[in-house]
Amino acid sequence: MTRVLLTTTSFQDIPGPHHQQLKDAGFELITARGPLPEPEMLKLVGDVDAFLCGDDEITRAVIHKALPRLKVISKYGIGLDKVDVKAATEFGIPVTFCPGVNHTTVSEHCFLLLLALTKNLLEQANAVRAGNWKRMTGHEILGKSIGIIGLGRIGKEVATRAKAFGMPVVAFDVYWDEAFAAANGVKKAGSKEEILAACDVISLHTNLDASTRDMINKESLSKMKPEAIIINCARGELVNSRDMAEALNAERLAGYGTDVLDQEPPPKDHPLLSAKNCVVTPHVGSRTHESVQRQAGMAATNLINVLSGKPALAQANKL
Repeated sequence: MTRVLLTTTSFQDIPGPHHQQLKDAGFELITARGPLPEPEMLKLVGDVDAFLCGDDEITRAVIHKALPRLKVISKYGIGLDKVDVKAATEFGIPVTFCPGVNHTTVSEHCFLLLLALTKNLLEQANAVRAGNWKRMTGHEILGKSIGIIGLGRIGKEVATRAKAFGMPVVAFDVYWDEAFAAANGVKKAGSKEEILAACDVISLHTNLDASTRDMINKESLSKMKPEAIIINCARGELVNSRDMAEALNAERLAGYGTDVLDQEPPPKDHPLLSAKNCVVTPHVGSRTHESVQRQAGMAATNLINVLSGKPALAQANKL
C-alpha cells in the first residue's frame, strides 16, 4: 500500500472533499502535527512514498533519508522556502505546490491586521470583556498611502482592496505587471527603499530568499516614518524580530501586524509577543474553510496525479 506522510494541520483539521480524495486513492496515511523541524522529519521518513506537507523543514538530509522509496513531495500552499527543491531535483523527486488558491483569504487577513492596529481593536475589546469601558482614539486608513512589496497574486488582491478603502497604492516588484498597474491606478516604485521611506502602510508579499531575509531591519526601519505600519502575511524571516521589537518599543514605528514569525510556534520570550502595538496571529491568513478546501484539493490532486503517472496541476521542478 502507498504510504503518505501528512503533516499539514489545516488539511487534517478542516472537513471537506480532500479527505475523501485520499481515502478513495487507497493510501495509508501517517499523520503528524506540523510544521516539523528537520530532526522530527528525519524520525518519520524512510518508509513513506510521499509527503503532503506544510511548512516542515524538508532539507537535503530529509530527502536523502527518504530515498529510495520517496516518489513525490506535495506542498500544501505556495511557499517553498522550507523545501530544498534543488536537492529534490537532483534526486529526481517532483515537488508540487498550490499557486492561486489563497490570495483572497490572505489579502483579507492583511486588512484585518491593519484595521486592528489603526482602530486599537484588541486593547479596547479586551478591556470591555474585562469589565472596563476603555475608549481610545484611532485613525482612518482613507487617504493613507500603502506600499506593496511584491505585486504577485496576493499583492494584487491587497491593491484592489486598498483602492476600495481610498488608499493610494504604490508597489515594487521585479516582474512588473504594467497592465494591472494601469488598470488599477498602482504607481510603480523604483525600489523597496523608496516604498519604506514614503508610505504610511507597508504590506510585505515577497518570497523569502537570501536577498529578502531580514529586509526589515534596524537600518531599513530607521528610514521609515514613525507613524508607519508594517503588515506581514508573507514570511516571518523577512523581518528581523529583535530590530522590529526595539523600534516598536521606542515608538519609532506605529505598529506591526503579522501572521508569520521567524519561529513558529514562538518561544514565550519571543521579542514580538510583548512589543508595543504589535498584533500577531498564528499563521492563519490562509486558514479559512474556503481556502483550505481549495489548497487541500489541489495538494491532494497533485499527489495523486504524480503517483499515478499524470502531470501535476502545478510543479516547482520540471523533471
